[in-house]
Amino acid sequence: MAASAQQQRYSNISVGSSLTPSTNSSWLSPSGLYAFGFYNVTNGYAIGIFLAGIPEKTVVWTANRDDAVSPINVVLLLTNDGRLILQHENGDGIVIVNPNTSVASASMLDNGNFVLYKSSQIITWQSFDNPTDTLLPGQHLSVGKDIFSSVSETNPATGIFRLKMQYPVGAEDMKNNAY
Repeated sequence: MAASAQQQRYSNISVGSSLTPSTNSSWLSPSGLYAFGFYNVTNGYAIGIFLAGIPEKTVVWTANRDDAVSPINVVLLLTNDGRLILQHENGDGIVIVNPNTSVASASMLDNGNFVLYKSSQIITWQSFDNPTDTLLPGQHLSVGKDIFSSVSETNPATGIFRLKMQYPVGAEDMKNNAY
């Protein structure tokens, strides 16, 4: 998966870059079809990936979806240590992504995948590995993982419908009895 993501066109987002809901609200993919950033929800803003190249924004991934609503006076920051944090004006921060290693840059790719890179364009974290309610072409759902619907079109919280990738018939027995 990481190899195919590396072959996609990308735009470089350097550490220290930031977004706000009111001014610089998203980072676009090179074609402008997808964007990573703030989008409107009931009573505020959420952070996610959406189709930006069409009039009606269609959300395909949401960060912290069960606690997604933020006021207008926040900043999304790609920190120097590679974390994506949502910083409130009172100084409190909510971690959106905390990779296990340092990050040199990020990109919103033309396939809808938002990625964080170590040096040399090696992916350390990607949204394709953390689906919420949508699978995009080229994205996979790993065995044992699931996605949940959103509550509604305007509420990105976890809904009642679930799609789970199960082990093939008999594979669970083979896995439990592996030597």
